[in-house]
Amino acid sequence: MTQTAGNPPKKVSPNAPTEQEVLSVHHYTDRLFKFRIERPPTFRFRSGEFVMIGLPREDGKPLLRAYSIASPAWDEELEFFSIKVPDGPLTSRLGDIKPGDKVLLGKKPTGTLVHDALVPGKRLYMFSTGTGVAPFASLMRDPETYQKFDEVILTQTCREVAELAYGEELAAGLKDDPLCDEYAHQFRLYNSATREDYPRQGRITDLIKSGKLFEDLGVPPLNPETDRVMICGSMAMLQDTKALCEEAGLVEGSNATPAQFVIEKAFAD
Repeated sequence: MTQTAGNPPKKVSPNAPTEQEVLSVHHYTDRLFKFRIERPPTFRFRSGEFVMIGLPREDGKPLLRAYSIASPAWDEELEFFSIKVPDGPLTSRLGDIKPGDKVLLGKKPTGTLVHDALVPGKRLYMFSTGTGVAPFASLMRDPETYQKFDEVILTQTCREVAELAYGEELAAGLKDDPLCDEYAHQFRLYNSATREDYPRQGRITDLIKSGKLFEDLGVPPLNPETDRVMICGSMAMLQDTKALCEEAGLVEGSNATPAQFVIEKAFAD
């Protein structure tokens, strides 16, 4: 008896993204939202890294963008913090996801905003604008951050006050965090707004230049002997803040060559 051969099975790349279920979605403004998805049992990452996530196109091919993982490495779920861009190829659609939907998750997390890229220091600054707070949402909930640094300072600058809610929520919840509650006293949040009245106004670069940031916090200016810096924001913010770090004598590091400050450039749309 002969057997008719069917079509050979379609080959799937071992690096192809997987489909993961959306577990929860929370919208902070009409522009900003967070969502949590399933974490595959084999998915490993370092707090502060980013990964490709996305949705399928109409032709079935994946539409992927780099997103910082906002949950710490120990979390059993994966959290992301995203902007919604009306004409953004991905974010315009991602903003409509609901629990039970599926999103695509890449298999290779990477990034420079990790502990390994910095040499030891006393104080860690995490400078962010907008959704650039996402990798720091991961790091501020990782016990290793507080074991490496005596003081951890997160700054977030947004245009509108309502856009600061995610960072404020994270800071308020740190004292009840199952793994970081004992370190909450080492963490400080410093917010500022640029387009609305707020106790602290102005771009983070201006607050560094004027010295107001350090005056408000009661700490000395940036010092390569004691301070380490991570930066995540728009391209202009990255370059301007990098220049200020270099002016203060800090040297840029990487995974291969740890130093005193690092920057991240992975952003959606």
